[in-house]
Amino acid sequence: MNVEQARFNMIEQQIRPWDVLDTDVLALLAVVKREDFVPAAYRAMAFTDCELPLPGGQQMLAPRVEARLLQELKVQRHEKVLEIGAGSGYMAALLGHRAQRVITLESNAELARFASDNLKRAGATNVTVREADGAHGLAGEAPFDVILLSGSVAEVPQTLLDQLKVGGRLAAIVGEEPVMRAMLYTRSAEREFRSTVLFDTVAARLQGFEQRSGFVF
Repeated sequence: MNVEQARFNMIEQQIRPWDVLDTDVLALLAVVKREDFVPAAYRAMAFTDCELPLPGGQQMLAPRVEARLLQELKVQRHEKVLEIGAGSGYMAALLGHRAQRVITLESNAELARFASDNLKRAGATNVTVREADGAHGLAGEAPFDVILLSGSVAEVPQTLLDQLKVGGRLAAIVGEEPVMRAMLYTRSAEREFRSTVLFDTVAARLQGFEQRSGFVF
Protein backbone atom coordinates (compact mmCIF):
# COMPACT_ATOMS: atom_id res chain seq x y z
CA MET A 1 0.00 0.00 0.00
CA ASN A 2 1.19 3.49 -0.83
CA VAL A 3 0.57 5.03 2.58
CA GLU A 4 0.94 8.66 1.56
CA GLN A 5 -1.38 8.22 -1.42
CA ALA A 6 -3.94 6.52 0.84
CA ARG A 7 -3.68 9.39 3.33
CA PHE A 8 -4.11 11.94 0.53
CA ASN A 9 -7.16 10.08 -0.77
CA MET A 10 -8.69 9.94 2.72
CA ILE A 11 -8.34 13.70 3.11
CA GLU A 12 -9.44 14.67 -0.40
CA GLN A 13 -12.13 12.06 -1.09
CA GLN A 14 -13.65 11.42 2.34
CA ILE A 15 -12.94 14.35 4.62
CA ARG A 16 -12.91 17.50 2.50
CA PRO A 17 -16.22 16.60 0.74
CA TRP A 18 -17.81 16.23 4.19
CA ASP A 19 -17.54 20.00 4.76
CA VAL A 20 -14.19 19.85 6.53
CA LEU A 21 -12.65 22.93 4.93
CA ASP A 22 -10.49 24.30 7.77
CA THR A 23 -7.02 24.28 6.22
CA ASP A 24 -5.33 23.85 9.63
CA VAL A 25 -7.39 20.73 10.34
CA LEU A 26 -6.67 19.29 6.89
CA ALA A 27 -2.96 19.97 7.30
CA LEU A 28 -2.97 18.31 10.73
CA LEU A 29 -4.52 15.15 9.29
CA ALA A 30 -1.51 14.90 6.99
CA VAL A 31 0.91 15.28 9.92
CA VAL A 32 -0.53 12.94 12.58
CA LYS A 33 0.00 9.40 11.30
CA ARG A 34 -3.35 7.66 11.70
CA GLU A 35 -1.86 4.29 10.77
CA ASP A 36 0.35 4.43 13.88
CA PHE A 37 -2.75 4.45 16.12
CA VAL A 38 -4.64 1.59 14.45
CA PRO A 39 -4.32 -1.97 15.88
CA ALA A 40 -1.83 -3.96 13.80
CA ALA A 41 -4.49 -6.34 12.47
CA TYR A 42 -6.38 -3.43 10.90
CA ARG A 43 -3.50 -1.21 9.78
CA ALA A 44 -4.29 -1.79 6.11
CA MET A 45 -7.72 -0.24 6.79
CA ALA A 46 -6.36 2.85 8.56
CA PHE A 47 -7.66 5.24 5.90
CA THR A 48 -11.00 3.59 5.09
CA ASP A 49 -14.31 5.38 5.64
CA CYS A 50 -15.52 3.22 8.55
CA GLU A 51 -15.14 2.59 12.26
CA LEU A 52 -12.33 0.19 13.16
CA PRO A 53 -12.41 -2.38 16.00
CA LEU A 54 -10.36 -1.68 19.12
CA PRO A 55 -9.65 -3.90 22.14
CA GLY A 56 -12.45 -4.21 24.67
CA GLY A 57 -15.20 -4.05 22.06
CA GLN A 58 -14.67 -0.35 21.40
CA GLN A 59 -14.48 1.34 17.99
CA MET A 60 -12.25 3.97 16.41
CA LEU A 61 -14.44 6.66 14.85
CA ALA A 62 -14.47 7.03 11.07
CA PRO A 63 -11.89 9.59 9.82
CA ARG A 64 -14.46 12.05 8.48
CA VAL A 65 -16.32 12.09 11.82
CA GLU A 66 -13.08 12.70 13.73
CA ALA A 67 -12.13 15.53 11.39
CA ARG A 68 -15.53 17.19 11.47
CA LEU A 69 -15.70 17.12 15.28
CA LEU A 70 -12.20 18.59 15.48
CA GLN A 71 -13.19 21.37 13.09
CA GLU A 72 -16.42 22.24 14.90
CA LEU A 73 -14.79 22.42 18.36
CA LYS A 74 -12.40 25.17 17.20
CA VAL A 75 -9.81 24.32 19.85
CA GLN A 76 -7.37 27.14 20.60
CA ARG A 77 -3.75 26.91 21.70
CA HIS A 78 -4.40 28.21 25.25
CA GLU A 79 -7.25 25.79 26.00
CA LYS A 80 -7.52 22.74 28.28
CA VAL A 81 -9.38 19.77 26.79
CA LEU A 82 -11.01 16.69 28.31
CA GLU A 83 -11.70 13.72 26.05
CA ILE A 84 -14.00 10.91 27.16
CA GLY A 85 -12.95 7.65 25.51
CA ALA A 86 -9.26 7.60 24.61
CA GLY A 87 -9.63 4.65 22.26
CA SER A 88 -6.42 4.37 20.28
CA GLY A 89 -5.22 7.84 21.31
CA TYR A 90 -5.53 9.23 17.78
CA MET A 91 -8.15 11.88 18.54
CA ALA A 92 -6.21 12.94 21.63
CA ALA A 93 -3.11 13.35 19.46
CA LEU A 94 -5.03 15.61 17.06
CA LEU A 95 -6.41 17.64 19.97
CA GLY A 96 -2.95 17.88 21.49
CA HIS A 97 -1.64 19.66 18.41
CA ARG A 98 -4.24 22.39 18.87
CA ALA A 99 -4.63 22.67 22.66
CA GLN A 100 -2.37 23.60 25.57
CA ARG A 101 -3.22 20.41 27.47
CA VAL A 102 -5.36 17.32 26.86
CA ILE A 103 -6.54 14.77 29.42
CA THR A 104 -8.18 11.69 27.91
CA LEU A 105 -10.11 9.18 30.02
CA GLU A 106 -10.41 5.50 29.16
CA SER A 107 -12.27 2.91 31.29
CA ASN A 108 -10.74 -0.12 29.55
CA ALA A 109 -7.29 -0.88 30.99
CA GLU A 110 -5.97 -2.51 27.81
CA LEU A 111 -7.08 0.43 25.69
CA ALA A 112 -5.65 2.95 28.15
CA ARG A 113 -2.23 1.28 27.81
CA PHE A 114 -2.58 1.07 24.01
CA ALA A 115 -3.47 4.78 23.75
CA SER A 116 -0.70 5.81 26.13
CA ASP A 117 1.92 3.83 24.20
CA ASN A 118 0.74 5.27 20.87
CA LEU A 119 0.82 8.83 22.18
CA LYS A 120 4.31 8.42 23.62
CA ARG A 121 5.60 7.14 20.28
CA ALA A 122 3.96 10.11 18.57
CA GLY A 123 5.66 12.56 20.94
CA ALA A 124 2.38 13.95 22.30
CA THR A 125 3.91 15.32 25.51
CA ASN A 126 0.91 17.52 26.40
CA VAL A 127 -1.56 14.61 26.40
CA THR A 128 -2.25 12.48 29.49
CA VAL A 129 -4.19 9.19 29.48
CA ARG A 130 -6.02 8.24 32.66
CA GLU A 131 -7.79 4.96 33.31
CA ALA A 132 -11.19 6.13 34.62
CA ASP A 133 -14.94 6.02 34.06
CA GLY A 134 -15.46 9.01 31.81
CA ALA A 135 -19.20 9.25 32.48
CA HIS A 136 -18.39 11.31 35.58
CA GLY A 137 -15.87 13.52 33.83
CA LEU A 138 -12.97 14.84 35.90
CA ALA A 139 -14.35 17.33 38.41
CA GLY A 140 -11.00 17.68 40.17
CA GLU A 141 -9.44 19.18 37.01
CA ALA A 142 -12.48 21.21 35.89
CA PRO A 143 -13.41 23.57 34.43
CA PHE A 144 -12.46 22.72 30.85
CA ASP A 145 -12.56 24.84 27.71
CA VAL A 146 -13.48 21.83 25.58
CA ILE A 147 -14.94 18.38 26.30
CA LEU A 148 -15.22 15.75 23.57
CA LEU A 149 -17.09 12.45 23.86
CA SER A 150 -15.37 10.18 21.32
CA GLY A 151 -18.31 7.83 20.79
CA SER A 152 -22.08 7.94 21.13
CA VAL A 153 -24.29 8.42 24.19
CA ALA A 154 -28.04 8.24 24.69
CA GLU A 155 -27.85 11.62 26.38
CA VAL A 156 -25.22 13.97 27.75
CA PRO A 157 -24.96 13.89 31.56
CA GLN A 158 -25.42 17.26 33.24
CA THR A 159 -22.31 16.54 35.31
CA LEU A 160 -20.18 16.80 32.15
CA LEU A 161 -21.79 20.04 31.00
CA ASP A 162 -21.20 21.48 34.47
CA GLN A 163 -17.46 20.90 34.02
CA LEU A 164 -17.29 23.40 31.15
CA LYS A 165 -16.05 26.95 31.57
CA VAL A 166 -18.45 29.69 30.53
CA GLY A 167 -17.80 29.90 26.80
CA GLY A 168 -16.67 26.27 26.77
CA ARG A 169 -17.85 23.69 24.23
CA LEU A 170 -18.80 20.04 24.46
CA ALA A 171 -19.25 17.80 21.41
CA ALA A 172 -20.99 14.43 21.49
CA ILE A 173 -22.85 12.02 19.22
CA VAL A 174 -26.29 11.68 20.81
CA GLY A 175 -29.19 9.31 20.24
CA GLU A 176 -30.16 5.72 19.51
CA GLU A 177 -29.56 3.73 16.35
CA PRO A 178 -30.48 4.26 13.58
CA VAL A 179 -30.85 7.99 14.32
CA MET A 180 -27.97 9.82 15.99
CA ARG A 181 -26.76 13.39 15.73
CA ALA A 182 -23.45 15.03 16.45
CA MET A 183 -24.23 17.91 18.80
CA LEU A 184 -22.27 20.91 20.02
CA TYR A 185 -23.18 22.33 23.43
CA THR A 186 -21.87 25.75 24.48
CA ARG A 187 -22.00 27.08 28.03
CA SER A 188 -23.21 30.59 27.33
CA ALA A 189 -23.62 31.59 31.00
CA GLU A 190 -23.29 30.00 34.44
CA ARG A 191 -26.69 28.31 34.15
CA GLU A 192 -27.33 28.55 30.41
CA PHE A 193 -26.36 26.13 27.65
CA ARG A 194 -26.90 26.46 23.92
CA SER A 195 -27.10 23.44 21.60
CA THR A 196 -26.38 23.15 17.88
CA VAL A 197 -26.98 20.17 15.60
CA LEU A 198 -23.80 19.54 13.60
CA PHE A 199 -24.58 16.50 11.43
CA ASP A 200 -26.31 13.12 11.36
CA THR A 201 -24.19 10.03 11.91
CA VAL A 202 -24.07 6.73 13.80
CA ALA A 203 -21.28 5.68 16.17
CA ALA A 204 -20.61 2.90 18.64
CA ARG A 205 -21.77 3.53 22.21
CA LEU A 206 -19.14 4.80 24.63
CA GLN A 207 -18.32 2.31 27.37
CA GLY A 208 -19.97 3.33 30.64
CA PHE A 209 -22.80 5.22 28.94
CA GLU A 210 -24.99 2.25 28.03
CA GLN A 211 -27.66 2.81 30.71
CA ARG A 212 -27.00 6.32 31.96
CA SER A 213 -29.67 8.84 32.73
CA GLY A 214 -28.65 12.45 32.42
CA PHE A 215 -29.49 15.57 30.50
CA VAL A 216 -30.66 16.32 26.99
CA PHE A 217 -31.65 19.59 25.36
